[in-house]
Amino acid sequence: MMADAAKTKRLVVVSNRVGPLKDTGKAGGLAVALVDMLRERGGVWFGWSGQVTDAGTFSELHRERSKTVDLATIDIDPADNAEFYAGYANRTLWPVLHYRLDIAEFSPAFEAGYRRVNERFAARLLPLLRAEDQIWVHDYHFFHLGAELRRMGVENRIGFFLHIPFPPPDMLSALPRHRDLVRSLLAYDVIGLQTDRDRRHFIDYLKEEANGVDLGGHRVRAFDREVTVAAFPIGIDTEGFHGFAEGPEAKRERTRLERHLNGRRQIVGVDRIDYSKGIPHRFRAVERFFEEYPEHRGKVSLLQVAPPSRSEVDAYMDIRRELEHLAGHVNGRFADVDWTPIRFITRGFPRRALAGVYRASRLALVTPLRDGMNLVAKEYVAAQDHEDPGVLLLSRFAGAAETMGEALIVNPYAADEVALAIKSAFDMPLDERRARHDALYARLVEGDARNWANAFLRLLDG
Repeated sequence: MMADAAKTKRLVVVSNRVGPLKDTGKAGGLAVALVDMLRERGGVWFGWSGQVTDAGTFSELHRERSKTVDLATIDIDPADNAEFYAGYANRTLWPVLHYRLDIAEFSPAFEAGYRRVNERFAARLLPLLRAEDQIWVHDYHFFHLGAELRRMGVENRIGFFLHIPFPPPDMLSALPRHRDLVRSLLAYDVIGLQTDRDRRHFIDYLKEEANGVDLGGHRVRAFDREVTVAAFPIGIDTEGFHGFAEGPEAKRERTRLERHLNGRRQIVGVDRIDYSKGIPHRFRAVERFFEEYPEHRGKVSLLQVAPPSRSEVDAYMDIRRELEHLAGHVNGRFADVDWTPIRFITRGFPRRALAGVYRASRLALVTPLRDGMNLVAKEYVAAQDHEDPGVLLLSRFAGAAETMGEALIVNPYAADEVALAIKSAFDMPLDERRARHDALYARLVEGDARNWANAFLRLLDG
C-alpha cells in the first residue's frame, strides 16, 4: 500500500541543468536515471535554463510540457554566473570536495552569491509545489536549497543526492563556515551519497564537528535533526546502452575506427577536461608503457576523448595546455610515419556513437584521481561484446571501484603500476576477459539507473 500511495505523489526534481525529456540518448547519466521516474509519477523538473541574462533569477519561467512532466527553468544573471556557478560551485566546492585544497578559492563574494542563488531558486520553486509533492534535489550546486525551502514553510519530504565525493572531515573543515553548509544539508530528510566511503566521511564529520550520533539503520542525529544518510551508487541504463553499441550509429563509428586502426589495438579514455580526472597522469603512464614494453610500439594507441568543461576557470585552461604538451611529447618520442601513440580529441561524441568507440577499444583507462562514481567505467562495460569483451582498468579512487572489483584496479599516481596493468590487459586470455566482464555486466544490470532511483525514492517515501 505504501508503494502504491507513493506513486500517486508527484516527484519534483531540482538540478543545475535539466532535461532533455525527449531524447535521453543525447543526455548524461542524471537525465537517463530521472526521466523514467518523472514520467511514471508525474512531476516537475526545475533548474537553470543555461542562459545568462540581465533578468537572471527574476526572469520569466521557461516551461516545456510533456504528457506527465513539466520542465521549468529560470536564467541567472552575470553576477550569479561569476559568483555562484564559476565561483563558489566550481572554484570553491568542486576542488574542496575533490580533495584539492591547494587550488580552492575562498571568497566571501563567491559564498554570498551561492547563498543568494540558492534562496532565489527556492523562491521560484515554491509556487510550483503541491502539498503532497516529494522533492529530490541534486548535487553540490544546491546544498542550501532544502534549508531555504524549510525557512519558507515547506514541510514536504525533501531528499538530496550528491553526485561527487564527500571528503574526510579534516578536508571539509578547511571550508569557511563549513558547519553552516552541513547544517543546511540536515534540512533534507534523506541524504544520498555515492559510496560507503563517502557516507563514512559524512558521519565522521557529524560526530567530530556537530556531536552527531549514528543511530544505525541509516539514521543519524545532529543539529537537532534526525535524518536518513545512505549510499546509493548511481547506475546507467545498462541494457539500453548495450543496445546503443549494437545500433547503426555505433556500428558506423566502429567501422570507421577499425578501418583506421588496421589491426592495431586501441585504448580509450573518455573524460571532461578536469584536474580530477587524472589525464596527465594517464598520458605519463602510457609513455611508461611504451618505454617498458617496446614490443607494443606501433601496435597499440590511446584515443583520449576530452571535451572541455568550465573553460572560464584558469585551472581548466592550464590542464588543457598541459595535455596538449604531454601528447606532443609522447608522440614526438614514439610516433612513426603510420602510427600515432596518443590521439587527443577535444570534442565529444553523441552517446550512441560513443558506444561504438567503446566497443572498438580493447582497453578503457578510467583513472581519475578522485571521482564520485564515474559512469564512463559502467558505459564501457555495458558497450562490450559479451563474446569478446575488452578490459576495464579502473582507478581505486573512483567511486565505481567499490562495486567493480573485477576490473583491473590501479593507483593512477603510480605510472609503473598502470603501465603493467595495461600490459596485463593485453595479455589477458579470452576466458578471463569473459569471466570478468560477465560479473561486471550482471552487477550493472542489478544496480542500473532505474534501481538506483527507486532505492533512493523508497527511503524518501518514508
